[in-house]
Amino acid sequence: MSIGLFKQALHALNLESRGRTQTRVGQWFKWLSPGLFVKRWLLLSAGGVLLTSLGLAIWIKLTPIFYLIQLTQSVLEYLAAIVPNYISGPLVLGCGLLLIFWGQTRTVGSITKALMPAGDEELVDLLLTHRKLHRGPKIVAIGGGTGLSSLLRGLKKYSANITAVVTVADDGGSSGRLRREIGVLPPGDIRNCLAALADEEKLLTELFQYRFRAGKGLIGHSFGNLFLTAMSDIAGDLEQAIAASSKVLAVRGEVLPATLTDVNLWAELSDGRRIEGESSITEAGGSIVKIGCTPANPPALPRVVRAIREADFIIIGPGSLYTSVIPNLLVPEIAEAIASRKVPRIYVCNIMTQAGETEGYTVSDHIQAIDKACGRALFSAVLVQRKVPTAQALIRYAQEKSYPVFLDREAVGLLGRRIVVANVMEQDKETGYVRHDPHELARVLLRWYSRVQGL
Repeated sequence: MSIGLFKQALHALNLESRGRTQTRVGQWFKWLSPGLFVKRWLLLSAGGVLLTSLGLAIWIKLTPIFYLIQLTQSVLEYLAAIVPNYISGPLVLGCGLLLIFWGQTRTVGSITKALMPAGDEELVDLLLTHRKLHRGPKIVAIGGGTGLSSLLRGLKKYSANITAVVTVADDGGSSGRLRREIGVLPPGDIRNCLAALADEEKLLTELFQYRFRAGKGLIGHSFGNLFLTAMSDIAGDLEQAIAASSKVLAVRGEVLPATLTDVNLWAELSDGRRIEGESSITEAGGSIVKIGCTPANPPALPRVVRAIREADFIIIGPGSLYTSVIPNLLVPEIAEAIASRKVPRIYVCNIMTQAGETEGYTVSDHIQAIDKACGRALFSAVLVQRKVPTAQALIRYAQEKSYPVFLDREAVGLLGRRIVVANVMEQDKETGYVRHDPHELARVLLRWYSRVQGL
């Protein structure tokens, strides 16, 4: 009985040791992966060792080296007499390379331990991920609200070359208060996008979304909004504040406001009313026939226009049609820059209609609203959710006068748009609310992009 248990223990230890060895060897061989720029430096290090030895030998006139060479020659001749050269040569060569590789690996291990004390991930894996992400396509995502931040959360797994263009027309909640009281551009949507693109996304999102529940003047404000407001004051403007914050937060890509102009939205409703202010438009509860901003034709941030002109892939939406997506496109330079590009351009249509904005809207209605606001067609394809939400979700949404956006294929076809249909929805089990699944949405978009690029 005892001997049997002892044998089982030895077998388990042997398997564990073998598993660790295989894992370690696998990690070593990752350093030979193409694109890491490591192999050349390993060879350069080996060459440096040889040149250093040669230089030392020349400097001391070879006197001690001569005897060392003689001794080495005698040992090698003795070994060659016992072991054939076609065995001893490769064996010694392998041992030399192993020592060099082992030394370099231990050096990198020491650096990794200093830079990454937690040790959650190997440095070579981080380098491979870094190289992969920075070789990803240059993506420009345009929108606002929770829709854009959700999209970014998925896109950052495929590319670090992301530019998020965010609306600055928000005038409600904490952002609206800061805008009225301090005179800063609304930081709310920018805050969400920075958190979505950050490496430590979960912790940072919780921190940035934290709202003060006490304190005179602090109640209702989010920490992220106050942080960006303070950074704007220190850096001079919102653009510089975002750039500085991105460095501090280790953000993949960049987040840019569509304009630095203090713009206010207005909308004309079908009943003749004219509503001023982004938050008031939705609350008015009418049918929007025209949307605009004051001042009209605000100038675009130059970096936004440059990003669009250099983009490989342009994504519009998802987000509230009239208060998150279209406000960016009311900046003429942005609309012109998008229209002038021949790269893949796609609009991600909302899953559900929105009360006060898009009641009764079909997919083609969403497209026509964007075309009308911009005066031109900005995208060549539209992504639409395939399956409808569950009955529980439909009942909950119906109480808010919100329904699934109907895909009217014929009307969309007449508008000259390709239709991409996919299941990119996730549903909250507790609340029943549906959102775009960040990772599935990004996967579908990148797959479509790759297919279009290959045509």
